[in-house]
Amino acid sequence: MILNSLSLCYHNKLILAPMVRVGTLPMRLLALDYGADIVYCEELIDLKMIQCKRVVNEVLSTVDFVAPDDRVVFRTCEREQNRVVFQMGTSDAERALAVARLVENDVAGIDVNMGCPKEYSTKGGMGAALLSDPDKIEKILSTLVKGIRRPVTCKIRILPSLEDTLSLVKRIERTGIAAIAVHGRKREERPQHPVSCEVIKAIADTLSIPVIANGGSHDHIQRYSDIEDFRQATAASSVMVARAAMWNPSIFLKEGLRPLEEVMQKYIRYAVQYDNHYTNTKYCLCQMLREQLESPQGRLLHAAQSSREICEAFGLGAFYEETTQELDAQRAKLSARTSEETGEPAEDTSGVIKMAVKFDRRAYPAQITPKMCLLEWCRREKLAQPVYETVQRPLDRLFSSIVTVAEQKYQSTLWDKSKKLAEQAAAIVCLRSQGLPEGRLGEESPSLHKRKREAPDQDPGGPRAQELAQPGELCKKPFVALGSGEESPLEGW
Repeated sequence: MILNSLSLCYHNKLILAPMVRVGTLPMRLLALDYGADIVYCEELIDLKMIQCKRVVNEVLSTVDFVAPDDRVVFRTCEREQNRVVFQMGTSDAERALAVARLVENDVAGIDVNMGCPKEYSTKGGMGAALLSDPDKIEKILSTLVKGIRRPVTCKIRILPSLEDTLSLVKRIERTGIAAIAVHGRKREERPQHPVSCEVIKAIADTLSIPVIANGGSHDHIQRYSDIEDFRQATAASSVMVARAAMWNPSIFLKEGLRPLEEVMQKYIRYAVQYDNHYTNTKYCLCQMLREQLESPQGRLLHAAQSSREICEAFGLGAFYEETTQELDAQRAKLSARTSEETGEPAEDTSGVIKMAVKFDRRAYPAQITPKMCLLEWCRREKLAQPVYETVQRPLDRLFSSIVTVAEQKYQSTLWDKSKKLAEQAAAIVCLRSQGLPEGRLGEESPSLHKRKREAPDQDPGGPRAQELAQPGELCKKPFVALGSGEESPLEGW
């Protein structure tokens, strides 16, 4: 599905701002439901994206850009394809072009972040650090404009002087970009500082391309009508909303804000349908709850350690079960079809208990794996140690494992990229079929959690995925700026 070149219009639009951790697929779809015309993804760093592989996810009907460690860095779907803008963090023209070419057929536009003041961005020469290097700005934007078929934009902050700001935006306009988003604060300013509507207005009066006004959530935008007031105050073509949309995405709804409970339930449904990781779902819900985090529902959210528990906290337990069963069935169907298409030798698998499951390291404590849980259970029951038989499929070099416990065989129908992951998946099938705990976060398994390390003869499941912040910490202080090594959710300030 390829769009026509430069088909995205930036005049008179309501736009969801790029916000790290917030602007993932569920939030973007929710904003579109409530009336946003254009949605920006969270800022994604070029060095991270350039390693990704484009994968069509037939189970979710999405296009995923997957890192070498199998983590989905960017996920999009057909519903948003002609309205989603991919924002990247970059300091190099050639890397920027490589990333833009990787994603351009799946998005409506490409944006370069030149406004993020956080150290994690600026220390790499990205974000607001670019504002002090107009030559590099010009090279990056010119390279993108000439090298791809999608409209190119950038998002900046204002400079200390109006003269320098106008000089910079004129130079940016000459690169041929389609529009420019302007956050009306200086690099060192934060939301408590007033947004400079006058400077945005001066930029809008100077340029011929659309100017998108940003930064009004703190002082100006509390309801839908305020968006138009902010647009008029800045003389901008369009308005980009960040924090007000993060707190309640129905800010884009002409009829007025919807009740928060309704908005949150709708967000959760998208999160489950598109397999959003529960820590990200939980983080975004914390931003919506704000002062209600100490309410009974807020405490339930705070305690949730899985997507299932989040759904149960909001009365969506049945929806979660139904949706995950449908997704598992679709995975099994696709896996069976793949097996037929690859011409695998037929074998007698009667008596093998099968489920469509995969092992996700992030869902388990650091020292616990399903294989450990299964081994511990076998020892308690005085059964022989589990025996794993693993095969590799020559066509795509993926692995599948069968584990035998008490003369019964168990297997996942989904193939994995390594022998270790395949064995963990087989262990999960055995444990689930027996109704046993598998060691996931939030499960009670005292005997295992007391153990400091895994038995020497047991495989811990391969290299650990990158450590995620503890979800509880995210909820405790949802509005405090994170440490210098972490990403802030409020890039759209």
